[in-house]
Amino acid sequence: MKVPRPWSARAWLDTAHVMIGLPVGVVLGGCTLVLVVAPPWLLRAVPWFTRVQRSRFDAFLGAHIPPVRSPSEWRSRATWRQIGYHLLSPFVSLAGAFLMAGVWGGAVVGLLAFLPPKLQQPPLEFVFDLRDKRVMVVFMAIGLTLLLLAPVLARGMAALDLLVARTLLGPSRSELGQRIETLTESRAGVIDAADAERRRIERDLHDGAQQRLVSLAMNLGLARATLTDLPEPAREAIERAHEEAKQALKELRDFVRGLHPAVLNDQGLDAALSGVAARAPFPVRLRVDIERRTTPTIEAVAFFTVSEALTNIAKHAAATKAEVNVRREHDRLHVLVYDDGCGGARMDGGSGLRGLAQRIHSVDGSLRLSSPLGGPTTIEVDLPCE
Repeated sequence: MKVPRPWSARAWLDTAHVMIGLPVGVVLGGCTLVLVVAPPWLLRAVPWFTRVQRSRFDAFLGAHIPPVRSPSEWRSRATWRQIGYHLLSPFVSLAGAFLMAGVWGGAVVGLLAFLPPKLQQPPLEFVFDLRDKRVMVVFMAIGLTLLLLAPVLARGMAALDLLVARTLLGPSRSELGQRIETLTESRAGVIDAADAERRRIERDLHDGAQQRLVSLAMNLGLARATLTDLPEPAREAIERAHEEAKQALKELRDFVRGLHPAVLNDQGLDAALSGVAARAPFPVRLRVDIERRTTPTIEAVAFFTVSEALTNIAKHAAATKAEVNVRREHDRLHVLVYDDGCGGARMDGGSGLRGLAQRIHSVDGSLRLSSPLGGPTTIEVDLPCE
């Protein structure tokens, strides 16, 4: 923790937080004590007291205390934890305020020894005997020491108050655990929904637009082969349209395959990766050791990891060969992609690795990259199977 200087804004904000905490704590603590013995429905005012205290921490310390969920009834643990802070706050603030008043006051009184004797009016003339230089030096030394110690004590008291507030006013560990579990389930639902939507788009394109393009290309090919007596401009137009239709069909097939290959759903990761390895412009040694299939989402992430890695190798690595190893060990799926290319791959290099890492992290996976200049490059991915 960085020690603030006596004349810094941080030291004065810490001191102001501690001193203002006393009247605020006394007022809110007294009101809370009255509400405890009042009818239970009046305890609904406690969260308002909590907001006042949170605003104090935010204004002076810049500390944000996460709010707790609105309690469904006054007997909830969250309500009583807040009540406990409001009843404890006056005592913490009282100790801090007395300490701050004593330290800063002692520093001021000690440093007043610098004043000439004629400026020391009562009661200072009864405190200092400046005719004795030793007394003056002692008081000056005490004043300087307290001046340097005051910001440290102010910072410590503010930190103590913040610790108590976060413990009693913020969410408990069980509430944080429940929030994390809820967020994890929500994220898993979003990922599964996105993956299902990709599969739906793939089916629609395969059964709709792709079939129409196939029919169009076949008709144009038939016209190109049979209508040989047409004028030359018409025949050239049919030939160009036929070639464009075939190119559009190829691009659509590549796009559909990139969305979510049907073979991944039907035959699993081994068959899908075999197709990717076979289309690579360099030899790929593929080994897949999976006793039982994982969830469709994890299979899709593993497939796109290998597909994107091989695409990057073909574009940037100038490799002559690559290896892909996929194995499952208990509840983890390990994917390793190796190539003998020129290396130099980086997560921020714009080669698609950043997006790949985000996709992997979205399912609580991890990615490790080793790619020194001159090669080789190794990508290791670890994914949860469930």
